[in-house]
Amino acid sequence: MSTAQTEPAATAAAAPNLQDILAAHERIRAQIHRTPVLTSESLNAMTGAQFFFKCENLQKTGSFKFRGATNAVFSLSDEEARRGIVTVSSGNHGAAISLAARRRGVPAWIVMPRNAPRAKREAVEAYGGQVTECEYNMESRDAVCKSVQDRTGAILIHPYNNPRVIAGQGTAAVELLEQVPDLDMVIAPVSGGGLLSGIAIASKSLRPQIRVIGAEPKNADDAFRSLASGKIEPTAKTETIADGLRAVLCPLTFSILQKNVDEIAMVTEEEILSAMRLLWERMKLIVEPSGAVPAAAAIHGKIPARDKRIGIVLSGGNLDLDQIPFVRKQV
Repeated sequence: MSTAQTEPAATAAAAPNLQDILAAHERIRAQIHRTPVLTSESLNAMTGAQFFFKCENLQKTGSFKFRGATNAVFSLSDEEARRGIVTVSSGNHGAAISLAARRRGVPAWIVMPRNAPRAKREAVEAYGGQVTECEYNMESRDAVCKSVQDRTGAILIHPYNNPRVIAGQGTAAVELLEQVPDLDMVIAPVSGGGLLSGIAIASKSLRPQIRVIGAEPKNADDAFRSLASGKIEPTAKTETIADGLRAVLCPLTFSILQKNVDEIAMVTEEEILSAMRLLWERMKLIVEPSGAVPAAAAIHGKIPARDKRIGIVLSGGNLDLDQIPFVRKQV
């Protein structure tokens, strides 16, 4: 989605730096959870590595998205904020914007595809967001979002094509490296690239020798193909259970990942489900499929994990509990 005419001028596309991320952390510190870092002796024994799970599934609104949304919303001037916020989202960003806008005392309009998970739509509405449906394609999202903007005059806060959002997401790495300073690598999921961009900038700035790895489904491998080809590749046409990882990189996130990410690891649908189930069973953590993707890469040998200290960002825990994918349905 083009944002040149709709984002506030202050968010014109320059990548944030460590100072921007640290300032974001100060700005949002009182609004967010400092999420815990948990370990699992059984998963360590299974892999020969030491895993440190940054539990953003326990963040407010159930995902890391609240960091970036809060930084973006609370960075607006009073005049900008009074216009309200509009965004496009399949769920987690919409919920995060809805709560951040409510805390700022301004309205939020969330454009969501008709096939978005029911639990995620209900969360958006519970946090005060006003949902407008669109079809599941970029043309419909763009058109509906523009229509809502034209009608309301709201400010667009894009889910990842926004330096303030990226800076907010990077605060997760600031906390992780305060909690576990001597990591060898950090793994985060990649979709549009906002989280991985913020994680990469903060991690490489604070610990230059660290390896930063993105993880994505093989069925949505556009980030892998983009970094391999040197240009932004279109999204895959196949479906993935990781519904939050189907967005495409934008020029801003692509340029950040090119400079700061060491590799992209890909996992199968079966590996995602396996990792998700292990996290539920061994660690008692409710993690959605998208949030389990980096754990899947580490657990299933997609990266050289043995004898390494690895930070793993569990990005979210929002899913319909009536549709848990690894539970056998009664017949």
